[in-house]
Amino acid sequence: MVKIITNYGPLLLRAMQQTLLLAMSGLFFACIIGMIFGLLSVLKNRVCNLIATIFVDVIRGVPMIVLAYFIYLGVPAGINSLLEKGGFTLSALQAGTACLALNCGAYMAEIIRAGIQSVDKGQMEAARSLGLPYWRAMVRVVLPQAIRTMIPSIVNQFIITLKDTSILSVIGFPELVNTAKNVVAKTFMSLQTWAIVAVMYLIVITILSKIAKMLERRLNRGRE
Repeated sequence: MVKIITNYGPLLLRAMQQTLLLAMSGLFFACIIGMIFGLLSVLKNRVCNLIATIFVDVIRGVPMIVLAYFIYLGVPAGINSLLEKGGFTLSALQAGTACLALNCGAYMAEIIRAGIQSVDKGQMEAARSLGLPYWRAMVRVVLPQAIRTMIPSIVNQFIITLKDTSILSVIGFPELVNTAKNVVAKTFMSLQTWAIVAVMYLIVITILSKIAKMLERRLNRGRE
């Protein structure tokens, strides 16, 4: 184990940095996607509700590994066949970010929908009675209150997304699991390598879990 830490420690740390980068970029775009479809799901419009429901059900119903292959291999193949010429490709980072953003975005949409619906309806009615348009009332009155309830769930979703990055080793992204496979192939020290990787994940995820609990305690104190 000492040999692996000495010789491959920096490589594994860089891989963890790539993993965190992928998770954060995926979560960033997932928040945008989740906000769009979360708002569509609470509008008093059946078409918008249907669009949001279809998106959430389809993405959540497809295994992430299938979604990764579809984006990394299927989408470029489809675009190249439509353009009748080759050459369009997606990098592992681009495909991985899109995959995480869509997968996490579906869950974020549900978090945002639940957060908005947790705010008392009287808040929106009071804002509208004061003459605020619907969207301004949503942005200025409802969402600030909803975000307070959503933050712990968003942090928890980030933890799940961080763990999901390991699936993207199948498309060759140099995240921690993919790098660990290469280390095992070079050293034949499977037990020690995967033990180190498990500890690295455990440390990062424990820190994030503590942050989520701390935020939850502070928010609960603010409501008292």
